[in-house]
Formats: sequence, structure tokens, C-alpha cells
Amino acid sequence: MKLRSIAAAASALLLAAQLHAAPPMVPPPVPGARPVMVQHIKVHSRALEGNLEGESADRDVIVYLPPDYAANPSRRYPVLYGLHGYNLTVDGFAGLLKTPQTAEGAFATGTPGMIIVLPDTQTLHNGSMYSSSVTTGDWEGFITHDLVAYIDAHYRTLADRRSRGLFGHSMGGYGTTRIGMKYPDVFGALYIMSPCCLSPRGAPPPAAVAAMEAIKTREDAARLDFMGHATFAVATAWSPNPGKPPFYADLPSAAGAADNGVLGRWAANAPLSMLDQYIFNLRRYHAIMIDVGDQDGLRVDAKTLHDRMAASGVANDFEIYSGDHGNAVADRIQNHVLPFFARTLAFKVGEVRWR
Repeated sequence: MKLRSIAAAASALLLAAQLHAAPPMVPPPVPGARPVMVQHIKVHSRALEGNLEGESADRDVIVYLPPDYAANPSRRYPVLYGLHGYNLTVDGFAGLLKTPQTAEGAFATGTPGMIIVLPDTQTLHNGSMYSSSVTTGDWEGFITHDLVAYIDAHYRTLADRRSRGLFGHSMGGYGTTRIGMKYPDVFGALYIMSPCCLSPRGAPPPAAVAAMEAIKTREDAARLDFMGHATFAVATAWSPNPGKPPFYADLPSAAGAADNGVLGRWAANAPLSMLDQYIFNLRRYHAIMIDVGDQDGLRVDAKTLHDRMAASGVANDFEIYSGDHGNAVADRIQNHVLPFFARTLAFKVGEVRWR
């Protein structure tokens, strides 16, 4: 697979910072919709302890409890975990999704109640890439173990993979793909929205690398432009180097030449490179959905992911809808994502509709 330039990859990530380029398509409030309960909590993650970047192991999390949760103290619910995109916080993601309004709208129009969990994975360089790195921390462990264990211990969940769904948008779509490939024992259905970063990428221009190599402090890093932050985010996630302070990462070029060793490490984290290793894991999911806007530059790779999974016997559905990278996300959540999980998750103990 031919490597793309970092500029092309960064421009794909840049879409996540331009979510409102077109007017958002937000469903109107549903008359009579009952309110969900919104809780803002902190979850401590042992998987994130000791990371070299100094990212906090105490993460902000938003939990939405269905309207009937308090009134049914013996009932247990499926759980849907949602992963936000690059350059966003959990509050920004809630704003993009227009929750709780869209969750209330979905529940009011026939989607049965489920618990929705949105964790914050913002980092020094604006995104964890949902990857495991000694530099940034074990974000896979945070999502799949620490967060799931906390939610199961503190809420009335159906603590079974058949009753857990995972979705994400943009970088979160990448995270859903990556985590979904590796952890079919944790989740049972996946909804991948406008996924970024599916293809391997190449080195940035030498001048850009020189500027990044001149960064020596966190304060200097805060002044990086979008491409600089995106490159550091990828490097700290995929090419960590514990012996290279202050940022503990190998950049993809040096002295004006591409470093093929680093680029190979990056390519190993591209889902379209990873896919063949995880086909048997992906076949275990009850359902996988991929969607992307017709004006989104990420649609080509998203279609490739769909096609290659289908060719390898992984059942999955794919839709290109009218919209850009972010303007239709609220509509998708209410009218497509939550109804998808209503059809594909188990809502009762021992419910059998699984392979």
C-alpha cells in the first residue's frame, strides 16, 4: 500500500477541527421526550498511571442514564461507549452529538433504554489515538478494562459483551476500528463513524520536522500549529521512545530524510494494514456498521475498510449519507446509531441472537 504524505493525513484530521463548516443538521426536540439523567464523573485508570507524558490517570466521563433508570431499580441495561474525535474534549463531543437531546429523542421514538458513556481522552497533543504507548499511556486498557469495569461496578449494567456497543467519530472512528479489532471479548457490536487514519502515512516536509524538533518544552508545544500537534500525537502514540525526552517520541524524519523505521511503526498502527491479522476477531461481532458523509474526504478509506472486511467474510454494512465530516453527526446519533444498537445489543440476560 502506497504511503500517503503526512500533509494528507493531517488534513484528514483537520476535518475534526472544522466540524461546523456546514450548518449542523440537528433533529428537532421530540415533543414529550422524557429527560435522561446526566452524570459527570471521574474514573481513575491504572492503565494510564506512570505515562511519560504526564497525562492524568483521572479522566472525565459523561454518563447518560435512560429516563426509566431510577424508576426501575431491579432492571439492568446495555451500555454504549462513545469515543470522541481529535482536538475535542468529552464536552465538545457531547456538543457535536447534541446530547442529551438526541438521546432523549431516540428513546422517545422507539429506541429502548441503554446507558451511554462518553470518556474524555484529550492529551497534550490533542488526542490519544486510542493507542497503547509508554509515552501517552495505555488508552486501550483504559477503555476496555478500567472504564468498563468502573461502569459495571457503579451502574446497573448487563455486564456481558453481547450487551456492550462501541462507537466513535473521526479519531474515535479510528479508535472504534482499532479497539474493535483487538477486543471482541469486551464488545459485541461496532458503529464506525467517519474514521480517520485508516491508511499508512508518510513523513512531513523537512521544514515542518525541523520546526517540531526545535520544540523543547510543553509551553512551546502548546504553540504548535495543527499539523505539528497532529504529528506529535501520532508519534507519541505509535513511535514512543522512553530515552528521548522531553516528548519521548521518534519523529518520522531527521536530517531532511524520511526515517523508514519510524514510518514502519506508524504503518503497523493503520487499520488497513492491521486488518488481515484480526479477521477472525471481527467475524465474532454480531453487527458492524460504517458510515461517512458524501462530502467527507475520509469516505474513500472508509469504503476500502468496508470492502476488505466483506471480502474476508466479515459481515458489515456501509452507508454514505449526505453531509460533510461533522454536520450530520447529531442526526446520525439519534436516527441511526442508537437505533442500530437497539437492534444489535442484547437487552436481557441470556438473550440469544449471537454467533
